[in-house]
Amino acid sequence: MERFVCLHGHFYQPPRENPWLEEVEMQDSAYPYHDWNERINAECYAPNAASRILDGERRIIDIVNNYAKISFNFGPTLLAWMERKVPDLLQAVVEADKTSRELYGGHGAALAQAFNHMIMPLATRADKRTQILWGLEDFEHRFGRRPEGMWLPETAVDLESLDLMAEQGIGFTILAPRQARRTRRMGDKRWRDASGEKIDPKLPYLCRLPSGRTMSLFFYDGPISRDVAFGGLLKNGESFARRLAGAFVEDGPAPQLVHVATDGETYGHHHRFGDMALAYCLYVLESQGLAKLSVYGQFLEQHPPQHEVEIFENSSWSCVHGVERWRSDCGCQSGLHPGWHQKWRAPLRSALDWLRDNLARIYESKAGSLLREPWAARDDYVQVILDRTSANVDRFLEAHGAAPLSAEDRIQALKLLEMQRHAMLMYTSCGWFFDEISGLETVQILQYAGRAIQLARETSGFDLEEAFLELLQRAPSNLSEIGTGRKVYELFVKPAEVDMARVAVHYGVSSAFTEYPAKLRVYNFDIERQDFMLRETGRQRLAVGRLKVRSTITRQEDEVSYFVLYLGEHQLVAAAREFMGQGAYEAMKARVKDSFERGDIADITRIIEQEFGRESYSLWHLFRDEQRRILGLIFDSSIKEVNQAFRLLYDQQAALIQAGEKLRMPLPRQLAVVVESVLNQDVLDALRGEMLDAANVRRAADDLRRLSLTLDKPTLGFVVNQRVEHLMNSLAGRPDDPSVLGKAVELLEAVSDLGLDLNLWRAQNLLFSIGREILPGLKTRADQNDRQAQTLMALFGRLGDSLQVRMA
Repeated sequence: MERFVCLHGHFYQPPRENPWLEEVEMQDSAYPYHDWNERINAECYAPNAASRILDGERRIIDIVNNYAKISFNFGPTLLAWMERKVPDLLQAVVEADKTSRELYGGHGAALAQAFNHMIMPLATRADKRTQILWGLEDFEHRFGRRPEGMWLPETAVDLESLDLMAEQGIGFTILAPRQARRTRRMGDKRWRDASGEKIDPKLPYLCRLPSGRTMSLFFYDGPISRDVAFGGLLKNGESFARRLAGAFVEDGPAPQLVHVATDGETYGHHHRFGDMALAYCLYVLESQGLAKLSVYGQFLEQHPPQHEVEIFENSSWSCVHGVERWRSDCGCQSGLHPGWHQKWRAPLRSALDWLRDNLARIYESKAGSLLREPWAARDDYVQVILDRTSANVDRFLEAHGAAPLSAEDRIQALKLLEMQRHAMLMYTSCGWFFDEISGLETVQILQYAGRAIQLARETSGFDLEEAFLELLQRAPSNLSEIGTGRKVYELFVKPAEVDMARVAVHYGVSSAFTEYPAKLRVYNFDIERQDFMLRETGRQRLAVGRLKVRSTITRQEDEVSYFVLYLGEHQLVAAAREFMGQGAYEAMKARVKDSFERGDIADITRIIEQEFGRESYSLWHLFRDEQRRILGLIFDSSIKEVNQAFRLLYDQQAALIQAGEKLRMPLPRQLAVVVESVLNQDVLDALRGEMLDAANVRRAADDLRRLSLTLDKPTLGFVVNQRVEHLMNSLAGRPDDPSVLGKAVELLEAVSDLGLDLNLWRAQNLLFSIGREILPGLKTRADQNDRQAQTLMALFGRLGDSLQVRMA
């Protein structure tokens, strides 16, 4: 009997970008990481590209790319984030697909995915088609080939979606076993009931579609997949492998494919070290001959379906009620808030459906005079999303323009197409998946709705916002302080809205604290400074300027004047407006400069109200990351003063502290704060110095322990991680330099007993790679009594001990 195993990972995160900035802003709930994409990347996506196989002493003996041997799909919006933030990881994923084609007879591990995780059965036919086309084009752009299969978001399925996929040449998809309605062997007339997961998941099935097209379907093994995702199967890679091997039926039909499908985040994010369990499972399956690894495309080519299947339409893998989780209070939720209702789901979908239909009417009306075929242009707009260079955007507009378009017409066309992009992003499934309408994911889709409303207003003059808010009023929150979806929009969407004036204010406030070049990219805006004046008196600062601000998305360009007055601490006021003209601008600048130099703040305020109006901005109107950066700069000066005061007090009280220690008397709480701060700063200074002061690290850490004070492990761990990574990058460039090698060894040995939670993943990868490259030659030289080689071998051995990498 031929035994095959295929493990599928659905790697996906909802798009988290601010819709106006096209970047992910800081998310405090992801601490200590900047945002959830960054955190899950560190816990899952990156580790699976370089997963460890350990020996009996838990030393790394191999590092493997899991993606090359499993089946996987990545959400296109997640891949776009990876392209910007971790391009080396994206390259590793693409290379894994190339490697898999060599392993699996030309069939790649990667599958495509409908573009932004829309629940396809609940979408219009036009949206389904665009989602499929965008997903296919994104895949081909990144992987350099057409996909054989496509993942349906939440495996939510209907025949129309399957037919549209088949029309584009997609050969198969993966579903949950409960989505099968009935099956029969080809040629038989009698159907067999498959409901309630009675389908045999070890076989492929053919689904005949109303158009006459067909789609091959794989139904994953439900019990094993659930134990991977929610049970303890990833605690031990060998047990995982044996569970898979045990699913084969000895006297069953041949061949058999045992396959599981889970969220890819299972392997590392949901289950820590799940990537290593996966790597070892694959290693055991292959090395012990328990089964052959395969991917769906290869298995289909070798073993075409011999059975037909009919599906339950409007069904999914994560809602036992079909697709009700995304349109009703069906009872499916996260389990974190068992008393909460989801009565908000239906009104939310109804409000978005109303908005979508009105946006479609505006699009058809306004785009009809600009684009030859507006909906065909939307289907092709993914080419712009994937490459927003001016030349490529011009090619797109020339290909789809109803006539040669003026600069204003081009801006209008791009805004209308962006309106449609956001109209689809607002249906990202995660907005309904969880428990509360004010949750992070639902706020995200409402922000997409807000951006679409803004673009509709700018392109048509129609303002849909108030009517949309009235519909959101019907969506009840679980939180009394929130009330309804209307309040969610007012609290979390409106403050995020961005226009050219706010971009100018953001730049202006930042320019009062940071020196910028004349041209600068701020998120998705290009800024060209036309004029700038900065004046400082003590802590007070005045900045006045004139900018050209251009959107890289819509090409809209405005000239804006701004004003910033910083009064110290967090007190700041700013304003911006369309450029007032050179004469008026110069006069205003001279007046506020004169008032500032005279210290007449009241007069400045009067001038600004006259020139800019009463609408003003504060520190809280800055984009979130810049808020933190500016506050950090303000805090830094205060912290420096506090540190100096604490150091002086510590030196003055040193004898008293020693006396109390001899008497075993605990430090008074107020003094303990001072001593703890000073000693932690000593450790930091010793670690940050150009030459590591290992003795001072140990001395200060010992003092903290002896006085029962707390070592600031998060801060120290961050500093050590940075320094180790810097040293290892240097070592990669100079692997035979004993001084760099010695510094890395000294640092890791100096902090080995501090109990820091270090992220040594990159350092281990580098050391493993360096070791493979140079250790064989070094060992040969060392065996020939080359003293330098012997010194290097000894240092590599010590570094391997610190990083838990087997170097021999």
